[in-house]
Amino acid sequence: MTSSEEELLPATRRALLHRIAVAQAQGRAPSLVAAVVREGRAVWHGARTSVDGHAPDERVQYRIGSITKTFTAVLVMRLRDEGLLGLEDPLEKHVPGTGAGEATIAELLAHTGGLAAESPGPWWERTPGSLRPELSDVLGEQPLLHPAGRRHHYSNPGYTLLGALVEELRGASWEEALRREVLEPLGLDRTGVRPQAPHAGGWAVHPWADVLLPEPVEDLGRMAPAGQLWSTTGDLARFAAFLVKGDERVLSAESLREMRTPSAPAEATDVLSGDSYGLGLQIQRRHSRLLVGHSGSLPGFLASVSISIEDDVAAVVLANCTSGPMTSGVAADLIRIVAEAEPRIPAPWTPMREVEPSALELAGQWYWGTHAFALRLTADGLASLEPLSGNGRRSRFRPNGDGTWTGLEGYYAGEPLKAVRRPDGSVSHLDLGSFVFTRQPYEEGASVPGGVDPEGWRGIG
Repeated sequence: MTSSEEELLPATRRALLHRIAVAQAQGRAPSLVAAVVREGRAVWHGARTSVDGHAPDERVQYRIGSITKTFTAVLVMRLRDEGLLGLEDPLEKHVPGTGAGEATIAELLAHTGGLAAESPGPWWERTPGSLRPELSDVLGEQPLLHPAGRRHHYSNPGYTLLGALVEELRGASWEEALRREVLEPLGLDRTGVRPQAPHAGGWAVHPWADVLLPEPVEDLGRMAPAGQLWSTTGDLARFAAFLVKGDERVLSAESLREMRTPSAPAEATDVLSGDSYGLGLQIQRRHSRLLVGHSGSLPGFLASVSISIEDDVAAVVLANCTSGPMTSGVAADLIRIVAEAEPRIPAPWTPMREVEPSALELAGQWYWGTHAFALRLTADGLASLEPLSGNGRRSRFRPNGDGTWTGLEGYYAGEPLKAVRRPDGSVSHLDLGSFVFTRQPYEEGASVPGGVDPEGWRGIG
């Protein structure tokens, strides 16, 4: 992949280089590579290294750890979209006999299945997968620590189960399904389960001395769907662009929006920090921006992919050390630098091609009790309802083709909106999930629950 650095201003490129230089130096990383994606294309690549004259480029592989989970989640969502499973199906329906089968597919994707965080036995990241040849070896005798669905508890074994689910329904290995269904269609030819030259070596950096220790490279076996993959900034830049816009050969934009939607109950600390989890994607609030993506680590490697959907800017950061630079923080900073230095230029406003008179009749000001709202029709064919002042419930609505609408987000997600008409065909009021919206506050003669005082509005005298 060729970087299009000319598309960023020189000052922006220097700020990006400065940020990764500080991260590599202060984090004492043997090497650190990064990429920035804007509007679906890589526009910058940078690298810093401790080896003179050997800066890694966008084709050098690093291990990406738990970013692998997002790839596994894409495979599972494909199965859902093909009708081979439902997200609310218990695992037991498709992979019986695990002892963790009461957890649903959605709960496993969102780490709310109640499973332990790690596999029992020796540290699985630094020991061969041959020590855990069966699912029972990964799960142990008591795989469940919490009631399913009650809390977010990150679980690596949970994604092992999802990998087994893919294998069961595809009749092929997780590796083969991933290569055929995701990597090849997206052109990720430098992503795979085993390193291919050129690739970085993984290192541990002594916490109190500037010396190194090589980390072992293990095949994770059954745990592969949780963290096995190697990749590059070039491939992950393409993957980040896919996570924003989708690709009908792999997964639709609508299913990816579903993956980006918070799906896990937040711990109290998560509420304060603004962190959540979707279906195979982390959701974080950084620099007043909502970022989605995933971080990853394995002995010798750190990785992060972060995306600001609103800014249409993504960042990839990879390093070859066990601990050191906070790659997710660096990625968030790279996004901020680009978004603030070169704000996204909005697409030109364009009018609607055509509008139904019955829909246009609904546009304008409405009242729920004494709360004033505006209903607008937008060029994308949707309607938006939002308060005229202050905070309040707001949502976009999708037309159903029969004069009714369905809420897409917030309090009104899934709720029906319809116009209630008088015998002469004129609009009396809007019914939104039983809430009555009238053209005037507590409009006389309107169907307001509880009725309207016949003496009307009055002063105090």
